[in-house]
Formats: sequence, structure tokens, C-alpha cells
Amino acid sequence: MVNERGWPGPAHTVRGGHTADGLGLAGDRVVAAGSTGRLLVAAAARALRGEDCADLGHHPGTPARFTGAPEPVRRAVAARAAGRTALTPDQATEVDAAGVARWLVDQYPRRSYPGAVLGSPHGAAMHLAVAMGVPWLPAAFETAVHWTRGAVDRPGSALEHGAALTTRLLAGNPDVHVRQVHCPASRGPLAGATVWLALRWRSLPAAYARFLADRLDPGAPVLLLRDARTWPVYDAAPGHSFQAGSPVSGLDPADFHPDSHVLRQVLRSAGGDGARWESPRVSGPQDHAEHAVEPGFELSLRDWAARRGHPLHRVLSPRPEALSAVIADLYRTWLRRAGKTGDRLVVECGRLLDPWQVVRAGLVPYWCENAARRSVEAVEWWLAGSEPFSSVDVLPESPGLRSPALAGLPQWLAVAAFGRRRRALDRTAARGYPVASVPTRRATEVLRAQPYDLPVPPPLPAAAAVAALRAGAAHQGLVVC
Repeated sequence: MVNERGWPGPAHTVRGGHTADGLGLAGDRVVAAGSTGRLLVAAAARALRGEDCADLGHHPGTPARFTGAPEPVRRAVAARAAGRTALTPDQATEVDAAGVARWLVDQYPRRSYPGAVLGSPHGAAMHLAVAMGVPWLPAAFETAVHWTRGAVDRPGSALEHGAALTTRLLAGNPDVHVRQVHCPASRGPLAGATVWLALRWRSLPAAYARFLADRLDPGAPVLLLRDARTWPVYDAAPGHSFQAGSPVSGLDPADFHPDSHVLRQVLRSAGGDGARWESPRVSGPQDHAEHAVEPGFELSLRDWAARRGHPLHRVLSPRPEALSAVIADLYRTWLRRAGKTGDRLVVECGRLLDPWQVVRAGLVPYWCENAARRSVEAVEWWLAGSEPFSSVDVLPESPGLRSPALAGLPQWLAVAAFGRRRRALDRTAARGYPVASVPTRRATEVLRAQPYDLPVPPPLPAAAAVAALRAGAAHQGLVVC
């Protein structure tokens, strides 16, 4: 049920995971529990039903307890926690990408929408979709597979193991490209316990096409947001590429060279040995990193939109903070046009977010991809150049490991200090930082304590959203076409 303002009323029941003709694994079993894309779909679907994220807990691999335990103990606990949800190598043959697409779209309420947002996983893109009252859908999904004799300091062995898994995956899913990521800096000891695979659709999945055809209003626009970051990549085989390290780590490609002091620190923290690290192989110039959108996906979406009479707007983001800044500015304008102050900011980080509570409280959201120092510096620069906020709440997500790329708590406190009257760094999230995690619902608990600012604004028109993205493109480096 939808109220007169276009926002949802009573909750809608979500159907369970699908299987492919009764044979494949359910989508909620395949998609990695700790993946950003999975969380963003869950959060967006809840917001469109008028619900918050109070039921979302920890993701595997960052146990909340054992904060004071020795590093080897914490690493072992994290590896066991991740292993409980990772697929077995034999289950790789049961992965059904088409079934995953059905599972993703089935999470959204069954009603018509004035548009849709698709593309790379980004918290601000999800917030944009919620402001517009439309679904957000990823152009890829991630899965983790057991690596019994794995090691965080052996990317070559990871590639060898991943090649066998990818052969099984592609046999049943020729419509995806598999990007394998071995990154001890972002995944810590999990990089030695599981193989992390990003399955990127080469074309618009049939379930997405049906969902858009059935649910979009006539002429409703579609936005495609693409992560344009690059990274050295090795083309292992047709349909399989590999990268050692990741821009998500907050480090640079040079930091993953065997002679790098930073790499030795990272591997020591993850339980590895820098002396055993092999130089990553690359196939040529840097390619797009793991969160990119496959060219075939964009082409097929463009063809589908043209045939159906839906305008398609594409947004390329050179770095996550650029999109976060533009959409935070957009939220402020949207709130003020609805008669609200737009004067209270919440700085979310990673999985610590709740879009419905943001809308309910009339907050401006700025999303940091992670707790990397460069991510936090970016929000500081944005705040320094923005009209001051009366309150700033900061939710730093603990990554579960120590890294030279991470921001310290004093830097997070400096972000909160931009608030004129209220300056709040969540103590629960900060208590065990950076090794002890808190569940996603911690963001809900914090934001529930914010004053209500009802009624919520009417949904943001797509034309206004595109205009705001174009306006912010010049000074943030976005490309909007």
C-alpha cells in the first residue's frame, strides 16, 4: 500500500530465495553475506516498504567479541565465521546467476515505480534510489568459496584455485564475467580462507528486464551508475580475470609490490609473510576494478530502454567520494524544498547505514565506502567547503583488521567536529575500532534516537535528480550522459 505522498505503508512480505528449476542454490546462499551489494539491496527494499534495518546484524568475518584476544585467535575466529557461510568448491557448479537476479528483484515491493537505479555498489546510489522512491539493483554480485589450504600471502595460489572454481561457474553461467579479487588489505585473514569472486553480468539479466518492464511507469527513466576506478588486472582465461589488491583497501597498486613496507605490515596483520608474496601478474594497462559494470550490461540496458521508451542516464564516478558528495548536496536541496532545514548530517561508513531512518529524520547522508584514511579525508574536504551543519553524527565502521591505510579515531572525531551544535562520534562503534565490528542495526539504533522530522518529503523527481548530478559533475569529476 502506498500513501498519498508515494511512500509505502504496511510492510510487504518478501519471498524466499529462488533456485534455478529447483536445482541451483538459493540466491541468499550464493551472494556473499558480507558483500556491499547484498546489503544495499536489503536496505533499499526495506526503505521502500517503510522499514528500517533493525533486523540486519553482523556480516561474517568480523566477530564482535574477542576484541582483546591475541591476533592469531581473532584471525582464526574470523576465518571460521566466514567459512560457515562460504560455498564449498562443489557448490560452485550449483551457482545460478539468473536465479540470483530473480532473488534480488523479488525483495522489492510489488508495485509500479517512477524509475530505477542500477549499477556499481555504492551507498549514496542506494540513498538516491530511496529518495526517488525507486529500486536499486546491482550489475554484479559477489560470492565467497572455501579455500582449504589457502594463504593470504600467496596470490598465485589463489589464482590457481580460483581458476578451477571459475571453470565450474562459467560452465553453468556463460553470461557472466568472473573477477577474482585477492586482497589481504581489505579482507584480512579471510583472503586466506576463502576465494572472493565478483560475478558481473555481461548483459541485462532476464529477471531484471521482466522486473523493469512490469514495474516501471511508462516513460520512467533509468539511471546507470558506474564505478570508473582502475587497477592492474591479469586476464587468466576467457571470462576470468584476477586482481591482487583492490582500490577498496584504501591503498594503491604500488603498495602491493613485494618490496612494499605497507604490504609487509598488511600481511603481518592478516597472518601472512611478506617474503612469500609473489609479484601480481598483469596483462597490460590497468583495467576497471572489481566494481565496474560490464560493457555488455550497459549496452543491453541501453537497447532495452530504447525499445521500451525509457530514457537512460549514465553516471561515471572516478572515485566513491565524488558520488557521495554530489548526492549529499542533492539530499540537502531536496529536504529544503520540502520545507525542512537540511541542516543535520550523518556520515555513514560501509555497512553502517539505514536509509529509512535517514529519510524519517530528515537527515543529509554522506556515505564513506570504508574507514580508509583517504575516504575520511574526502568527507573532511567536502565539509570544509559546504555550508555548515548544525549537527554531525559519525558512524565509523570497524574493518576488523589493522591497516596503515585506515583513519584513526582522531580523524573521525575531526569529522564530527564540523557540527556547530551537535558533534557525535558513536561510542559503541568506536569502542573496539578498528578490530571489533558492530552490526548494521547499530546504525538503526543511533538514527532512531534522532528527532522525527515528519512528514517525509515527496519522492524526488528523476528529472531533479539528473539535474543535480549534472550540476555537481563539474567540480566532483563525474561524467553524466
